[in-house]
Amino acid sequence: MTALEIIPAIDLIDGKCVRLYQGDYERKTVYDDDPVAVAPRFERQGARRIHIVDLDGAKAGAPQNLDVARRVCEAVDAPVQMGGGVRDVETARAVLAAGVDRVMLGTVAVREPSVALDACAELGADAVVVAIDSRDGMVAVSGWTSGSETRATDLLALMSGAGVRAFLCTDIGRDGTLAGPNYALMRDLAAVGGGAVMAAGGIASVEHLRRLDEIGVGGAVIGRALYTGDIELREALEYRSC
Repeated sequence: MTALEIIPAIDLIDGKCVRLYQGDYERKTVYDDDPVAVAPRFERQGARRIHIVDLDGAKAGAPQNLDVARRVCEAVDAPVQMGGGVRDVETARAVLAAGVDRVMLGTVAVREPSVALDACAELGADAVVVAIDSRDGMVAVSGWTSGSETRATDLLALMSGAGVRAFLCTDIGRDGTLAGPNYALMRDLAAVGGGAVMAAGGIASVEHLRRLDEIGVGGAVIGRALYTGDIELREALEYRSC
């Protein structure tokens, strides 16, 4: 049995389920006006975890769709992980209080690494995911709108060495393109973090999942391809159990 965890994604803008193209807020597609209805559909198809990103929150620096996330958590039995605008431990605690199982920290892990480590210490390492979003191997922050001087592999090594147990690694250039993951980047990240790495960006087929599995990542977050029908969640989950 493959260890690869398949996780469907719900990205939120203005309370609606959307997808961006390469992280560009001006190139968004609205797929559903009711994300609270989307999550149970994923669960009925077999999803064992739901992934939520508050894109408004990521841009604003504080969660903007927490009520939607709360209603999603109430609508499903599957655990939910959520990120977007979580920049301090107090906010992370509020996200967890909404019913979320794991809170994702991105920008703050780059700008104030100690906050991410404090979150692990105070909330428990199993309740925290560090999101590493990168362009050309360099970490992007503030909802992917700004760059940094930090390499994705260096950030992963730092956080992993400090006790972080889960990472969401997204190649922004592939995100929303359906063109396939950045295997070279994911291989480099998996070499550092192994099964703690969840890969995202460009996944659109079972073959993509198979190659990620071979690389050694522990999970795959699928977004646009599920909404366009390029890949069926049941098909992806069948690969998971093969």
